[in-house]
Amino acid sequence: MKIYRESLEKMIKITTEYTSQTTDMEIEKRVYDIIQDVIANGDSALRAYAEKFDRVTVDNLKIDQGDIDAAYEAISPELKAALLKAKDNITEFHSREIEQGFVDMDTPGILRGQKVTPLKRVGIYVPGGTAAYPSTIMMSAIPAKIAGVKEIIMVTPPQVDGIAPAVLAAAKIAGVDAVYQVGGAQGIAALAYGTESIPKVDKIVGPGNIYVATAKRQVFGQVSIDMIAGPSEIGILADDSANPVHLAADLLSQAEHDVRARAILVTNSESLAQAVSDEVERQLSVLPREAIARPAIEERSFIAIMDTVENMFILMNEVAPEHLEIQLPDPVQYMSLVENAGSVFLGPYAAEPLGDYIGGPNHVLPTSGTARFSSPLGVYDFVKRTSFMQFSRERLQELEGHITTLARTEGLEAHARAIEMRFK
Repeated sequence: MKIYRESLEKMIKITTEYTSQTTDMEIEKRVYDIIQDVIANGDSALRAYAEKFDRVTVDNLKIDQGDIDAAYEAISPELKAALLKAKDNITEFHSREIEQGFVDMDTPGILRGQKVTPLKRVGIYVPGGTAAYPSTIMMSAIPAKIAGVKEIIMVTPPQVDGIAPAVLAAAKIAGVDAVYQVGGAQGIAALAYGTESIPKVDKIVGPGNIYVATAKRQVFGQVSIDMIAGPSEIGILADDSANPVHLAADLLSQAEHDVRARAILVTNSESLAQAVSDEVERQLSVLPREAIARPAIEERSFIAIMDTVENMFILMNEVAPEHLEIQLPDPVQYMSLVENAGSVFLGPYAAEPLGDYIGGPNHVLPTSGTARFSSPLGVYDFVKRTSFMQFSRERLQELEGHITTLARTEGLEAHARAIEMRFK
């Protein structure tokens, strides 16, 4: 890995170069055309794209419930136990996020409040491609169920040998109501606009490739979305008390996701930096997904050496990583210094894959620096809030002059008259 020994100011500039995002107008146009095709031609467009992109002939877009049940029975006892344990931990964590509305009746003649209502139907996108992701189903569907969403629709790319049993089993365990074998931008379009087979949803969640991310951005407004997910990333803050073998393994755990993934170590130790760099190369050379991880490590990842722990945190807050590991003595004490991160992993035994699968907190996280203003997926993403108020005649009259003054200041005479006429 590249090792930088620069000032904080210079490293912030370098970090910006690594994290900057550009819009590919050619991809934008392709995705737009796909969306318009799905709007116009529905299921027939979905089947055509399955042939073109996935090399699969799809007769029935919807997976039969019998096939889902059979997949659940077919998976190994070990996998079933792991999925059920993940469900327990994810449910326990996210149940704490349930929101209650409120009613304010403290002032006589005034009733104000907020009503929290679950979304009616939600779509979950589950990637296919180079790996199957049952964990994404658990992380997306379970918070929606806890929120009270009435119907959860899942789409995932069709596969030559059929959808992986682990994926279908996870859908059953997580409470997904229907599974469709359709992927890519066309899958997002189907969820957003509906087709003959697939009902349109109110919100789309879940990660995907650049075409999926672009499609989500383009349909936003027609439906809500969770976020525009970019390539996976990990940031690690460590000193010479950390184990370089463990740090290298954690960096590679994200690099193997995508050739555009980012793995960043920030440390105040020269010796640790070199040891981790050497260890990354050693582990990389025997990694089954080396062809994916190596470009991520060589082109988009780096190690930065800072002079103080405080500057280490300043730099990492500029990165705003999806996953942040703090491998420093007594790591909890540093949480006050964390400003921008999707999810934080404290100490040597909170390795990032714990969060990917079974720790409890969600693994659908803001990427590409968007942790500066975004949050992990949670129960709060599957509800909407409606405010309400009731005023007595006396309470409204007390505010009449203030309302009409503000309305006329804004040039909105009808607003002012709508108040005044109630007292004439």
